[in-house]
Amino acid sequence: MKISQITVFLENRAGQLAEITAELDANNINMRAINIAETAEYGLARIIAEDSEKAVQILKDKGFAAMLTDVVAIGVPHRAGGLNDILQIIAAAGIDIEYMYSLIGEQDGIAYMVFRTKDADALQKELADKGIF
Repeated sequence: MKISQITVFLENRAGQLAEITAELDANNINMRAINIAETAEYGLARIIAEDSEKAVQILKDKGFAAMLTDVVAIGVPHRAGGLNDILQIIAAAGIDIEYMYSLIGEQDGIAYMVFRTKDADALQKELADKGIF
């Protein structure tokens, strides 16, 4: 399913991530997933939250560079080859994956992955056509 992801640019300094989570906590925003990527100069926090629009506005109001991005969350069978099955469908459709990461936990033998592509709607349609979702 297509969902909104919050992307926040981070300074490379101690405590920056704690400032972001403190703001979300103070505003009762629950995070479902977080992924941190970094370079020598800066970092990126990618967050899935229960109220993404409210969360990104709160962070912007506090001076953070934050934006919303469409991503697709996919249930992947938690078994050997489960992710490969999904990736083979995506590859056959010629859809380029910019990045992906997992959500915390699993339910009923299904693990969840978040995929970022240039066209979240195309990915969602391709997977739905193949019976995924």
